[in-house]
Amino acid sequence: MRYAMVIDTKKCVGCSDCVVACQTENNVPEGFCRDWITEVVSGSYPNLELELRSERCNHCEEAPCVRCCPTGASHVVEGGIVLVNASECIGCGACIASCPYDARFQHPDGHVDKCTFCHHRLKKGQLPACVSVCPTKCMYFGDLDDPNSEVSQLLKDRKYKTLAPEAGTKPHVFYLI
Repeated sequence: MRYAMVIDTKKCVGCSDCVVACQTENNVPEGFCRDWITEVVSGSYPNLELELRSERCNHCEEAPCVRCCPTGASHVVEGGIVLVNASECIGCGACIASCPYDARFQHPDGHVDKCTFCHHRLKKGQLPACVSVCPTKCMYFGDLDDPNSEVSQLLKDRKYKTLAPEAGTKPHVFYLI
C-alpha cells in the first residue's frame, strides 16, 4: 500500500477550508499550518492563468527529511506516510532545511511538525480532514498500489504534475492540471 493525495487544480477555489480543518483536527498552534493554499499566476497579459492549489508535506518515497534526521524522529510508516515522533525530535531543523516543499515547521513546543495525512483518522478508516471538508471535492486520497482506486484512476486518465520533480523525492501528492 502506498497512500497518495490527488488535488484537482481546476476545481480548487482557494477557500482554505482544508487549512482550517487541518488546524482544528490536529490542534495546530495559532500562526502555524500543516497545509496552505498557493496561488500561481502564469502567462503574460492579457493571457494570464491562475492556478490555486492546496500544498502540504508530499510524503515522499525518497524523503530527504528522513535521511537527514539524526535521531530517527522523522520516519516512514505503513503506506509510505512520513511522520515525526515529537518525543524523539531534538528540533535541530535539519529536516526543515532538507525539505524541497517547505512543508515543516518548528512547533512552539520545540519539535518539528508537519502534515501526517491525518494518520490517526486513516487508522479509523476515515479520510484526512482536509479531504473530508473540501466543498468542491477537489481532493482525493487513496492507495497508489490499487489500480482500481480513485487516485490511480485519476492519474491514469488525467494529465498531472508533481511539485519540484527535479528534487528526485518521488512525492505522493499529485496535482491534476
